[in-house]
Amino acid sequence: MGLEKLKIKPLNIQLSKSIGEIEVMFNPAEFSIETRNQFQRTAMPGLPTPVTQFVSGETQTLSFDLFFDTYEKREDVRAKTRQVTDLLKINKEIHAPPVCRFEWGGALQADKTHFQGVIDSVTQKFTMFLDSGLPVRATLTIKVSEFRTIQEQLHSLGLESADRTKRRIFKEGDTLWLLANNEYGDPFKWREIAAFNRIDNPRLVPPGTALTVPPLE
Repeated sequence: MGLEKLKIKPLNIQLSKSIGEIEVMFNPAEFSIETRNQFQRTAMPGLPTPVTQFVSGETQTLSFDLFFDTYEKREDVRAKTRQVTDLLKINKEIHAPPVCRFEWGGALQADKTHFQGVIDSVTQKFTMFLDSGLPVRATLTIKVSEFRTIQEQLHSLGLESADRTKRRIFKEGDTLWLLANNEYGDPFKWREIAAFNRIDNPRLVPPGTALTVPPLE
């Protein structure tokens, strides 16, 4: 049995009903996944090599081409390609382009390839036309950026639970909202840390201050 066709599925339940699942005409011959990290490099006097410090991971990207051919049916191929390009449009229900799940592979779930993300760009190349000028063959070059919520990322990292009290030393360059984002996954919860530590002005916390990060209720 051959590979199942690549399917593009909007993740939002309501969008799944209104847009529906898209099945491509032909599977991509190949695909590329790029994974990168961001590092900060600081030159130090007297050292031959800058000091390298990890900043964050960067968005994983998926790239592939899709081929469409409606020559035998003598139909406008744009009716097929438009299903994909419309996923770049802002949806009125969520006020943003939809997050989609890209899935293809074998018949068994364990054999399938999955990627969850938003479409960054689609380049359309039309390569065959009828005498009337109607396009009947096209190739789409698609680039997708991975999408994961803060909760999904924290869960995959196995970080300490946000429901336990922790002690943190406030360092140079730190902010309460950055601390709240690191500990709770939500920068707007800095007020919980400020209130627990009786901080009146979050901008005037001196480096070296020992802070208690309270558990979320």
